[in-house]
Amino acid sequence: MAARLKKTVVLVGMMGAGKSAIGTGLSKRLGVPFRDSDAEIELAADRTIAEIFERDGEAFFRDRESEVISRLLDGRPAILSTGGGAFLAERNRRMIHERGVSILLKADVELLWNRVKHKTNRPLLRTPNPRATLEAIYAERAPIYAKADLAVQARSEYAISEMVEQVVKALRSRPDVLEDC
Repeated sequence: MAARLKKTVVLVGMMGAGKSAIGTGLSKRLGVPFRDSDAEIELAADRTIAEIFERDGEAFFRDRESEVISRLLDGRPAILSTGGGAFLAERNRRMIHERGVSILLKADVELLWNRVKHKTNRPLLRTPNPRATLEAIYAERAPIYAKADLAVQARSEYAISEMVEQVVKALRSRPDVLEDC
């Protein structure tokens, strides 16, 4: 069934939840652009996120992140993947809720760990006990992520296409976001 996206869908959740993979599949499924806020920040700054943090600090990065999210919400409806920390800021949650829709890709710690344990591009997990670090981050962030407008449970047995369909199903519950044509 064809559908028209009326607002930008902002994917939120932990590292390893599938925001980029599901976002890419969802954008193809709905025929809209896929955007990644971290990639947009790096492009605008001509630096990596790590370089921005090192040179300018986290507060500077978070301000740029909010500016980029705002700009992307003002554009044509799209699928927007955000960095794991973006939704933690109340100003970002409010902006997303007012101008788009947030959808939490909810995954348990075991699934997240299986997806990130061999990756080297997760600076927050560069600790003596990365599994314990992931569990601590999860415990801290879960109550904030729960404030998302919608949530879809990730499962290890789901292929990307199945998760995309679960997200579409959740979005269909919001006719102000996704309209059947």
